[in-house]
Amino acid sequence: MNAYQRTDGFSLMLPDGTTMPRLGQGTWMMGESEGKRQAEVDALKNGLTLGMNLLDSAEMYADGRAESIAGEAIIEYDRSDVFLVSKVYPWNAGRDRLSKSCEQSLKNFGVETLDLYLLHWREDADLAEVVYGMEELIDRGKIRRWGVSNFDTEDMEALWKVTDGKKCAVNQVLYNLGSRGIEFDLMPWQRERGIPFMAYCPVAQGGSLREELLNSGDVWETAQKHNATPIQILLSFVLRHEDMAAIPKAVSQEHVEQNAVVRSIRLSEDDIELLSRSFPAPGRKTPMEKV
Repeated sequence: MNAYQRTDGFSLMLPDGTTMPRLGQGTWMMGESEGKRQAEVDALKNGLTLGMNLLDSAEMYADGRAESIAGEAIIEYDRSDVFLVSKVYPWNAGRDRLSKSCEQSLKNFGVETLDLYLLHWREDADLAEVVYGMEELIDRGKIRRWGVSNFDTEDMEALWKVTDGKKCAVNQVLYNLGSRGIEFDLMPWQRERGIPFMAYCPVAQGGSLREELLNSGDVWETAQKHNATPIQILLSFVLRHEDMAAIPKAVSQEHVEQNAVVRSIRLSEDDIELLSRSFPAPGRKTPMEKV
């Protein structure tokens, strides 16, 4: 049973037949300064109040402190209304360490079960061991489902050859208007198999990863057309895919509210064509971008 059962028209279907919110909140770079902790907790709480009930974190983020910030933010909310995601280091993903990492993440969040647990990246992790350990965590009630992150097409193909590898629920990848590499082969590969995406850095860290995004006349023109900000257009570009969730990070109340409003923005085919004029879809295979 999926903890998240709300059907507000802005969720995606997972391979197990349950749903996941399509607009959430990321916690990367949270927990790195004690002086910012309360502001970060408040930001996540504000987002939850506005219906952005997907929270993404990882044991890597500030050595688990980001998980504890998310845990503090959800205390006042019904657990069934929050979809919690975390990620495990590849060197902690063997069956001898995976359980320990998961238990620590659960402790950091202050919960008994994660809705989704991801292998953060592949590196030299033994995929057969990873899948076995993930399925064991499901059997023990520690997680509801598992997935991967930063997996390119060849990685997914390798996963598919492993026993129970096809039970993968999600692949979390870097994707935004300026980083469209997955559209060439990974996106069609996963769609053939019904595996949805989670996009991290969906607005390129507020444009800092790709400064030309916020300097683009095409982005500004599209924003003016929709009475929106350029950041909102970048997020809308990602969320136009119905099989993709996005987890932007925001700390200020204004940015949190702006992210929430994006659910009402619908880009047209003409909008996509205009945006693609400056930032075209790839015409060939490109190395997967990671941050």
